[in-house]
Amino acid sequence: MGTGSFCELWACLALCALMLLRTQGAGVGITYLESAVAKGAVCLDGSAPAYHFDKGFGSGINNWLVHMEGGGWCTDIATCSERKNTQKGSSKFMVKQFGFSGILGSKQKSNPDFFNWNRIKIRYCDGSSFTGDIEAVNPANKLFFRGARVWHAIIDDLLAKGMRNAQNAILSGCSAGGLASILHCDEFRQLLPSTAKVKCVADAGYFIHGKDISGGSFIESFFGKVVATHGSAKNLPASCTSRTRPELCFFPQYVVPHMQTPIFIINAAYDSWQIKNILAPSAVDRKKEWKNCKLDLKKCSSAQLQTVQAFRQQVVNAVTPLHNSTSRGLFLDSCYTHCQAGGADTWSGDKSPTVGNTVHSSVIPLYPL
Repeated sequence: MGTGSFCELWACLALCALMLLRTQGAGVGITYLESAVAKGAVCLDGSAPAYHFDKGFGSGINNWLVHMEGGGWCTDIATCSERKNTQKGSSKFMVKQFGFSGILGSKQKSNPDFFNWNRIKIRYCDGSSFTGDIEAVNPANKLFFRGARVWHAIIDDLLAKGMRNAQNAILSGCSAGGLASILHCDEFRQLLPSTAKVKCVADAGYFIHGKDISGGSFIESFFGKVVATHGSAKNLPASCTSRTRPELCFFPQYVVPHMQTPIFIINAAYDSWQIKNILAPSAVDRKKEWKNCKLDLKKCSSAQLQTVQAFRQQVVNAVTPLHNSTSRGLFLDSCYTHCQAGGADTWSGDKSPTVGNTVHSSVIPLYPL
């Protein structure tokens, strides 16, 4: 093969790849917020925070949807040190192009309400649901616990890029990002114009203060370590921390009753992450009796299924603050899954979960801006 034909082949492949990215709704470039580094607003490893921004147009030009990425938490020096060498702890490892789909999708057919809004995905690289802020950096591990500063720096940058003129705005997120959308919801409202209509949407972020299979609450201890390691207490909603211990304010059921900003929750009653990590965490299931059951509920024994059903009741009890409210909404389905608004299949596909003949993509319009 000659040089010319070889170059033509690679050009063709590059063009095909680009077309594939566009077909899949990908290709939203990354923005590294280098100016934030001087403010100490950095990822776990000290690198600049980052986000992806697809600008709005037409009727959505002054509407903003800010979505925070999820990805769990780190609880101590060891787990945070491991995390800083991944995209969940460093922007150095993040992909340069990110495909937007689901609630962030750019196609009118599959995302009719938000397709032409300013859509932003904030990358998650701090391990604390954007709540940490410790000034000192130990030279031995060189870890930066600055999640709250990262959040503020990116929001400030978006305000400067036009969000300060928002007419409608939604703060959303998935998993740890969904929790972050709850914890930062009222503050987000305060940073936007008083004339703007602002609401929050948390997807799979309603982590419950549940009992595990031993009768204890492993998740309370887990979240307590996150709060202590990252210095999160001062950045959790004061409306909650003024009433109870800071680590309990990582649980939405204690935060939501005192929120001022309207919020909508999308969650599974049989949330797969919560069953694996709140009901039957590996640290409690030392004999691994729940290993197969957690991977596939069809492999659960009858006794285990009863326990899973009891956990569902814990979830139902925990969402009580969302009942009978004009400013709080809930879409609670019975899927064994975790995060449902970000994917095309679960957000607006033919097989999307349905509750009362209502699918995910129809939920938010029922909760009008």
